[in-house]
Amino acid sequence: MASAPDFFLALNSSSSSTSTPTTNGPLRAKGIVVFSGGSAANNLVDVFNTVREDKTCPLSYVIPISDNGGSSSELIRVFGGPGIGDVRSRLVRLIPDDPDNDESEKAAIKAFFNHRLPKEHVSAKQEWLQIVEAQHPIWTNISTAKKELIRSMLNHVAFEIIKRLRPSSTFDFSGASIGNLFLTGARLFTGSFESAIYLLSSICSVPSHTSVLPAINTNFSHHISVGLADGTTISGQNSISHPSQSTALDALFPPTRDEVEEHDLIEDANLPGSLPTLRKQYIAFSKAAEEELPARIERLWYINPYGQEIRLAANPAVLGALSSAQAVIYSIGSLYTSIVPSLVLKGIGAALSQPSIRVKILILNSTLDRETGPSSAPYTALDFVAAIAKAALNSQNAFPPEAPRDRYRDFVTHVIHLAGPGTPAVDAGALRALGIEAIRVYGRRDADDGVVRYDERALVQALEVTLGKRDPRVVSRRNTVDAGRG
Repeated sequence: MASAPDFFLALNSSSSSTSTPTTNGPLRAKGIVVFSGGSAANNLVDVFNTVREDKTCPLSYVIPISDNGGSSSELIRVFGGPGIGDVRSRLVRLIPDDPDNDESEKAAIKAFFNHRLPKEHVSAKQEWLQIVEAQHPIWTNISTAKKELIRSMLNHVAFEIIKRLRPSSTFDFSGASIGNLFLTGARLFTGSFESAIYLLSSICSVPSHTSVLPAINTNFSHHISVGLADGTTISGQNSISHPSQSTALDALFPPTRDEVEEHDLIEDANLPGSLPTLRKQYIAFSKAAEEELPARIERLWYINPYGQEIRLAANPAVLGALSSAQAVIYSIGSLYTSIVPSLVLKGIGAALSQPSIRVKILILNSTLDRETGPSSAPYTALDFVAAIAKAALNSQNAFPPEAPRDRYRDFVTHVIHLAGPGTPAVDAGALRALGIEAIRVYGRRDADDGVVRYDERALVQALEVTLGKRDPRVVSRRNTVDAGRG
């Protein structure tokens, strides 16, 4: 893969925390690879960092790039390119905290890249102009050197937006993420998604021992489809995960026109004749009151703009991280849109099944969602494991109706889970019969919604037990880990 431009490499040259480890350095230990999506797993970043520190090893996050919802959908519609929202959110979440100084530059940069413009499109555009002209208070406490570097990328994407202005298509800034706009500007400027990630990592002071790796290293948009047990096919991540609300662009043409023809009249980054569901704005969507899918999801695959299945290779950097990993963790998040899109890529299944990876841990979600229903047939822990195994086999050009049970342990060796109302059912005996250990941990009930959530200390302890730091026979004084009993 192409290396970053030399002037970007100079950004961290004075920081010992970002220097490349020597062969005799402290990071010779095999690494930990975490498969995750965005927002849900962001809540566990401190947990993973604690475990990484205890193991003194590298940590890699593998993030899918198939998200076509939210402000990313407008960037994809106008510019094409990968869904970058989850990559951006993880990089910003990894900015080291400065608890003694709430007005530090790190805190200001975190707030800057997490900032979203107003939802009303006129107000959003006005605020955008204030930001690119450095007239907005959000720039406070960011040094001149970093401010002008950031602003140059924002001005670049602003220029590209103006170039693409057409009577049928204008960029909608409603709810836009400033971090997403920056990352897009950097990608367009360098011509490299990898270099854009490197630049944002450098500005955010992400330590060199932690990497954020897109599942596919690409400058193109890649979308996913799923097939349901009743024969239904759903295309596009947003359509799979969330119902969406109509936008101003949807009202440009009468609803009586053929949908493909309507979208062909809009000049943007989409190819004529491509699937309408991949071309719509999904700036506004609801994560609440999700409608159930009519049947279970059976398989996920990547598609070209016309809906035909395609086979894509994993980012070589991801395969490299797996080749030197001691452990793999499948984090909490949407099973089919946060985890599986990374697992079905060529090379992933073979890399996961190698015996050098000692443990492969599934952290089970605390609740079920639209992707792991319907309520008439809710997913159990065994169903989550089966879906992971099937996706990994699909990456090796194997498409069995169900993954053979004797292959489950090739991809999952441990399941960490909660217990309580609403949590997925766990049959520890059935898992144990397959060679998979179930570890029940302590959780806290959220006072607002009543959902049981992982306790960070308990989860750290469970991961340390599984990775071999602690003796699982030692009883915790808080009884936070219950190994082997579901």
